[in-house]
Amino acid sequence: MRRGATLVEVSQVLRHRDLATTAIYAKVDFDTLRTIAAPWPGGAR
Repeated sequence: MRRGATLVEVSQVLRHRDLATTAIYAKVDFDTLRTIAAPWPGGAR
């Protein structure tokens, strides 16, 4: 997914019948999220 694949595509490769099963394996990459996320309005600077 870091390289652009969607959760649906990953699910198809893993042959999961339910997308929720694949979602269990998808984790948030907080380090990358920090580099792309905008600061929260009115939050700490």
